[in-house]
Amino acid sequence: MTTRVAFLRAVNVGKRRVPNARAVKIVERGGGRGVWAYINSGNVVFEMGGTRGALERDFERAFEREFGFEVTTFVRTHAEVRHALDLKPFRISTGDTYFITFLKSRPSAKQRAALEALSNAFDSLVVDKGEVHWRMRGRSTDSKLTTKAWENILGSRRSTSRNVTMLRKLNAKIEAGR
Repeated sequence: MTTRVAFLRAVNVGKRRVPNARAVKIVERGGGRGVWAYINSGNVVFEMGGTRGALERDFERAFEREFGFEVTTFVRTHAEVRHALDLKPFRISTGDTYFITFLKSRPSAKQRAALEALSNAFDSLVVDKGEVHWRMRGRSTDSKLTTKAWENILGSRRSTSRNVTMLRKLNAKIEAGR
């Protein structure tokens, strides 16, 4: 069994409510062991075998059946999350915001170049494998990047972002055995 994290895209905003307890039950029904959720932003930790693609498809179907709306799901192993956190693609200064954006699939060379070309004086993007490291020179709400800009490169619902501070806390809980 491999420790994994399912990152649920765009939940617990507006009417798209996915309570942690119900998310845990869905992953358990899907075969996950030792399932737990971390904060109310769609982060579910579990142990399970299988391929990322199969797990994502199965969970997406199960979440949609349960909640009546799509819940795009991004699964990463704990080792993949730890690798993303270990990278230091840029220096973070006081006041910066740093996200890791998980992609549905590794971008092509053309997509990678287009994503990194979105960088500007406020936003810096660096692609590594299936993740984008995104530093903002201030608050995320002040970012100059739009959802449309990402979707023009990747397609709709092909990414979800998490703050690195939260990811480090999640990683610490995983490593401590919760």
